[in-house]
Amino acid sequence: MEEINRINFLRAELHRLNHNYYINNVSEIPDQEFDALMHELMDLEARHPEVFDPNSPTQRVGSDLSNEFETVVHKRPMLSLANTYNRQEVAEFYERVRQGLQGEEFEICCELKFDGLSISLHYEHGKLVRAVTRGDGVQGDDVTANVRTIRSVPLVLPEGVGWPEEFEIRGEVLMPWASFDALNAERERREEPLFANPRNAASGTLKSKQAAVVAERRLDAYLYYLLGDSVPCDGHYENLQAARSWGFQISRDMRKVKTLEEIYEYIDYWDIERKNLPVATDGIVLKVNSQRQQRSLGMTAKSPRWAIAYKFQAEQASTILREVTYQVGRTGAVTPVANMEPVQLSGTTVKRATLNNADFIRALDLHIGDHVLVEKGGEIIPKITAVDEQYITAERGPRVEFITRCPECGAELVRYEGEAATYCPNDTACPPQIKGRIEHFISRKAMNIDSLGPETVDDYYRQGFVRNVADLYDITIDQINGRDGTREKSARKIVQAIKDSTQVPFERVLFALGIRFVGETSAKVLARRFKSMDALAAASLDELTQVDTIGPQIAQSVRSWFENPDNVFLLERLRARGLQFALSEETLAAQSDRLAGQSIVISGVFAHHSRDEYKALIEQHGGKNVSSISARTSFILAGENMGPSKLEKAQKLGIRIVSEDEFLEMIANQTGDSGN
Repeated sequence: MEEINRINFLRAELHRLNHNYYINNVSEIPDQEFDALMHELMDLEARHPEVFDPNSPTQRVGSDLSNEFETVVHKRPMLSLANTYNRQEVAEFYERVRQGLQGEEFEICCELKFDGLSISLHYEHGKLVRAVTRGDGVQGDDVTANVRTIRSVPLVLPEGVGWPEEFEIRGEVLMPWASFDALNAERERREEPLFANPRNAASGTLKSKQAAVVAERRLDAYLYYLLGDSVPCDGHYENLQAARSWGFQISRDMRKVKTLEEIYEYIDYWDIERKNLPVATDGIVLKVNSQRQQRSLGMTAKSPRWAIAYKFQAEQASTILREVTYQVGRTGAVTPVANMEPVQLSGTTVKRATLNNADFIRALDLHIGDHVLVEKGGEIIPKITAVDEQYITAERGPRVEFITRCPECGAELVRYEGEAATYCPNDTACPPQIKGRIEHFISRKAMNIDSLGPETVDDYYRQGFVRNVADLYDITIDQINGRDGTREKSARKIVQAIKDSTQVPFERVLFALGIRFVGETSAKVLARRFKSMDALAAASLDELTQVDTIGPQIAQSVRSWFENPDNVFLLERLRARGLQFALSEETLAAQSDRLAGQSIVISGVFAHHSRDEYKALIEQHGGKNVSSISARTSFILAGENMGPSKLEKAQKLGIRIVSEDEFLEMIANQTGDSGN
């Protein structure tokens, strides 16, 4: 029973980490830790075949699907590679290949593993027709318009060089170090959050809805796999050399080898030399060169048997901890930061590292003056992983103890039950929290006052114009047009944008208030349930917890916020400025309970509305959007090219498939059937 519980935990945790990595571009743990969890799950599942689950993380590729782009089914699945971090497993891979080919001679193509976003480029008659991300391996996002801005991707191939009429070439979209450094420097100047690494920056850029932004950030692309019914050669290496002659950027650092010793030589060379490359790499890929032999070796459910990725160990350095300082964020969360003697790490000088929280500090047993091991496995913000024990002496400096009072306002810090973070509770008078809440209030998904930014908010705060979000609506042109009046045009634009924000609908106003734990989705749910700010403010704890998806933590936070006299006064000021404190009559008239109690999965490509519009319609009629199919799914709203894995699971569970036209008729017909 204990191992079954562990399987369930690992599946849930790996799904969560996969989602954050591929959808949110957040890497919570090093690759080696992720792979260790995956290997543990694979071993446990092998011992317990009775709990096989086709949706286990071991059976699929992590997904980067987005709702912002058309979903396209891959003609040929894009599988991920098995990973290893040690030579023994490389040797085991080599031996498996040898045995699988029954002694037949073979060559291994050694390649650099570029750290970017996987892409599949489709060409017909010498022209780029489609660019698709890996997605879940079966289907991905069509990002053709954005890829067309990447200068190293040929749009039309030169005549007379022998390319097939139809083929697919796969590779990695990257952000070179030079572009990455320039982008982060600009974001730092604007006081925007920095990208953690070039992969995150490339992924976020390629998923931008504005092709001009993609072009501006100067992405690059390296191609590493040619597929098609009429590729020129059996050899993978030889095919890529041909692709280079067609105009594709192919790494010149590939090498064909025959022996295990030659593989080790390649690994050792690039473990050092990769630091001089213009783009980020995180390992070596080893592939059987012959495509005939690749087909003979075959695939597992998740990865090919003819290839493996060797991942480099994260680089470490030892330095001295001089001081620990503390930063306060918008929510009041206090983050400790280690200030160290400068040390070279992954080509940059490192002076600061995150210490996460009080538990992390306690576990490390840190003392001022300790030699500490710092790791930077592709991340811009390094982490202290341990105290360098060889330097510990009896005369250690003072132990690092987490502070008890806010470094910004002096308030006594608190730690809420079940949370790792420590908070400053003084949310009405702590400067970083005030400025952070204003920045949240003006953000695109909240009040969308796009004429303002963090730098402007900080300037207005320092000048005393703004101390809370209501003060924004009192700003005058004369206050912000500059001492000599030279900024009048921009001042008028800002004041008008603030005035226009009074028309933002109620659910976004509620989200903009920044109530702890009330995100964009929770704000929509609460707005549609209570319909006005007054009704929400009067709701009891029991009434709040009865709302679907609103748990005790969110409910208590909402009650506490509305019981605070400062917030009550703030609301009255915002009401007086004309902000929307109730759902509009149009929205109320369009609402219904036709989908009440229904859990609905959306899949495929639609003709009449976008996926986001269908999600809004589901919520508008009382339904609940869910991302994965289960026995509790009421029906699937299916467009064209529904994912085959979802279709198979729906058929297995007997889940009803509803077409786009059927769904629109369903919500238009008050007496119509609304589910199974």
